[in-house]
Amino acid sequence: MDVTQISLVASSKGGAVSAPHALAAEAGAAVLRSGGNAIEAGIAVASVLSVVYPHMNGLGGDAFWLISDGDARNVRGLAAAGPAGRHYSAALFRERGLREIPFRGGLSALTVSGAVGGWGAAFNFSRNNWQGRKSWSDLLNSAYCHAAAGFPLSPNQSRTLARFGEVLRLQPGFAAQYLPGGEVPPVGRLWTQRALAQTLGHLAENGAEAFYHGPLARQMAKGLKAAGSLLTEADLQTFRPRWVEPLRTSFGVGEVINLPPPTQGVASLMILALLHRRGLGSGDHLGAELIHHTVEITKLAFKYRDRLVADPDFGDVDVAPLLTPAFLDDCIKGMNFRTAAPPPPMGLAKGDTVWFGVVDGRGRMVSVIQSLYHEFGTGVVAGDTGVLWNNRGCAFSLAPGHINVLEPGKRPFHTLNPALYAEQERVQLAYGSMGGDGQPQTQAALLMRAKYYGLSLAESVSSPRWLYGRTWGEASAGLRVERRYPETVFQDLGRWGHQVSWVPRYSDFMGHAGMVARDSAGEFAGAADPRSDGGVAVP
Repeated sequence: MDVTQISLVASSKGGAVSAPHALAAEAGAAVLRSGGNAIEAGIAVASVLSVVYPHMNGLGGDAFWLISDGDARNVRGLAAAGPAGRHYSAALFRERGLREIPFRGGLSALTVSGAVGGWGAAFNFSRNNWQGRKSWSDLLNSAYCHAAAGFPLSPNQSRTLARFGEVLRLQPGFAAQYLPGGEVPPVGRLWTQRALAQTLGHLAENGAEAFYHGPLARQMAKGLKAAGSLLTEADLQTFRPRWVEPLRTSFGVGEVINLPPPTQGVASLMILALLHRRGLGSGDHLGAELIHHTVEITKLAFKYRDRLVADPDFGDVDVAPLLTPAFLDDCIKGMNFRTAAPPPPMGLAKGDTVWFGVVDGRGRMVSVIQSLYHEFGTGVVAGDTGVLWNNRGCAFSLAPGHINVLEPGKRPFHTLNPALYAEQERVQLAYGSMGGDGQPQTQAALLMRAKYYGLSLAESVSSPRWLYGRTWGEASAGLRVERRYPETVFQDLGRWGHQVSWVPRYSDFMGHAGMVARDSAGEFAGAADPRSDGGVAVP
C-alpha cells in the first residue's frame, strides 16, 4: 500500500488502524496483513509514532492501553506510567524558591518513562493469552527503519518545531536531534534520528526490559543527571507497568469503558453518562445546545475529578461512587442549564499526546494513548540515546496537603484516557483524542455523534468541535469553537453566558481524534482526524 494514499476513513473485512501519522497507521496494517493481532499491530503503531511524531510522544513518555478480545466482560487496562524518582519531593522545589515545577529542563525530568514497559507487558499478554506469534524485533522493525533511514517531516511536527524551537534550543541534546543545522527542517525534508535508531535496535535485540536495566538504562540515567535530573538508574530498575480494572458506566443502550485513577477516565465517563440523562439526541449535533450542555456538565465533572483523582497508592482514591446511577441522577437533577455556571478553578488546558486504535479481523481491539505531556516534553534528550524525556511530573502540585502533591514514588495525575464502547457485551468502538482537558470533551463529541446522532465515523471525527479550558496568559477558563460552526451558535453561547472565542477551521487546538469499529455484519472501519497528519490503513 502507498502510504500517501491512506485515507481518513476506510473499511475492510480484515481490521483497521487509525493513527495520527500515516506511516504509523501503515505499520500497524502491515502487521495485521501478515497475520498479527491487534496488540501486535498496536506495538508497531506505538513504536513508529515514537519516531515520526516526536513532538507528541516517545520512548521517554508514558502510555495507557485498553485491550479487548471482543467480549466487553474481558477488557483489560494497562497503566504504563512512571512514578516520581526517589530523590524528588515538593520540599525540594520549595527549598529552591520555586512555586511550581518547571515545565522544561533537567529538573522537570522527574518521572520514570513507562511507555516501553507497557509495550513489553502488552507483548507478553498477546503471546500468553492471544497466541501471538510475531517476534518482538519484527514489531519494532518499522520504527527502527524510519529512525535510521529517515522519513519526510510532517506538517504538524514542522509547525510545532517552529513554535517551540527557540524555547527548547538550549536544552541538552535538543538542537542536535531536532534542529539540524540549527534550523527548523521544512515539511517533507527527509529526517533521520541515528541515535534513536541505535536505541531501538538495542531494544529489538534485548527486549523491553533493556530500557530499564543494563547499559541503555545506565546511559540514559547518566545523561539525565548531566542535564540536572535527579532520576537514577535504580528508579528505572524498579518500574513495573500495572494491569488495572477498567471503569464502566451505562450510555444509551450500551456502556462506555475507560481507565481508573491516576487518569481522568472517570471524568470522561461522567460527562457521557450525564449527557445521556440530559437526552439531547433529537437536536442538531452542530447546534449550540450540545456545546452548552456538555460544557456545563464538564465543569461539574472536572470539579469532582480535581478533588478526587490521584495515585491510589498514596491515599483513599475512590471514584466508583461518582458512577453510580443514584449519584448521576442527583447530579443531573441539581444542574441549572439556563445560563453558564461560573468557571471553576482550572489548570492549563495542555497536553499533547497521540491516540491510536486497532481492530483485527477477529474483532479484538486496542485503544491506546501515549504522551510526553507538553510539546517535546522536557526538551532534554537522555545522553546519546536519542530518547527525549517526558515532563509529566509538572502535573504534580507543590502545595502541602494537595491530593496531587509531589512525593517520591508517586504517579502524577494523568489526562491520558483511551476509551471503548460496547453493546450487548460486545466491544464495538475504540475511540480517543489528544488534548489534556479536551480529551473528555472530545470523547463526548465523538460518541454522542456516532451513537446518539447516527453520524458515520468520518463525520463524528471531522465535524466541528469545541474546547472549554484555560490556555497561556488567561486567568480563567474560556470556550473555543471552530469557525466551521454557524455564527448563530457563537451568538447563542455568548447569550447564555459563555466567554466564547473562535479558533481556525480544523484547528490543532481541538486535538487529534480517531475511531475504529466493528459492526454486526463483520465489517471493520476506522476514521482519522483531518486536523492531524494521520489516516486509516486496512489489511
